[in-house]
Amino acid sequence: MTQGVTPVKRAQGGTPAEEAQGGPTVTWTVSGGRVLGPAPFFVLGIVNVTPDSFYDGGSHPDPGSALEHAALLAAQGADILDVGGESSRPYADPVSAAEETARVLPVVRGIRERGLAGPDGAPVAVSVDTYRASTALAVLDAGADIVNDISACAFDPELLDVVADRKPGYVLMHSQGRPGTMQDDPRYEDVVDEIRAFFEDGLKRLTAAGLPEERIVLDPGIGFGKLLEHNLAILRNMDRFAELGRPVLGALSNKSLFGALLGLAPGARVNATMAATAVLASRGVLLHRVHEVGAAREALAVGAALRRAD
Repeated sequence: MTQGVTPVKRAQGGTPAEEAQGGPTVTWTVSGGRVLGPAPFFVLGIVNVTPDSFYDGGSHPDPGSALEHAALLAAQGADILDVGGESSRPYADPVSAAEETARVLPVVRGIRERGLAGPDGAPVAVSVDTYRASTALAVLDAGADIVNDISACAFDPELLDVVADRKPGYVLMHSQGRPGTMQDDPRYEDVVDEIRAFFEDGLKRLTAAGLPEERIVLDPGIGFGKLLEHNLAILRNMDRFAELGRPVLGALSNKSLFGALLGLAPGARVNATMAATAVLASRGVLLHRVHEVGAAREALAVGAALRRAD
């Protein structure tokens, strides 16, 4: 485990059941040195400002409707609102940097202007799903706390300079290829070992550039250049990534692995998502990016109450 990193701590507060069991909690340092948590889990609510996302594309196609959805997710208990302006589904077409920024920036500003709060009563944390340096700068200036980057700073190398300088919370995600081609023929010798090595290299690169390690969360990138067997191997071995000393993010809400595994259409995958979310939480995955925030909080709260303290 990396020295000085303790992503899992004993609870200092929470529900009576959580306090009684003294269960594990997670913290995350984000922009401005703000520390989220400790909490038994974090729920990231997905706010897509896109016409073509795989699950809710077109449901919130403009900043106004996306902001209303953000307010709904905050009311349901989202700890973090994750705003995206470009679909990263397989075979999605990219949009311009100007279009992406025009989609997400008014939502970030609106969240701050409305004073949306998280479950602890503090301002809800805001994450923006982008791999572009220009978009990241704009949203961080507008009050965003976290950059959720599918590329690990590979698609726009200038993003590394931005996160090193501004020091937001940062999601280091693994992807084999870009969305337009990543599902063409993904191959691995050992997907778990390769992703773990990717995280080790990424952590060294980010910290060497100046991003403190306590700002970084790891996401193995379910569905990003992976077949069903790869996704299942990853989910069975999430503890291998947690051994690196940083919290791990479960981002599998309604994804195609449930279609491949169970034959379910995107709109019929909520139960499968919640089952997988609860199982991952029992294995120490305490951050979850989901479309259905209320259902996820219920599943995670039950899991936290049933989890036995060490």
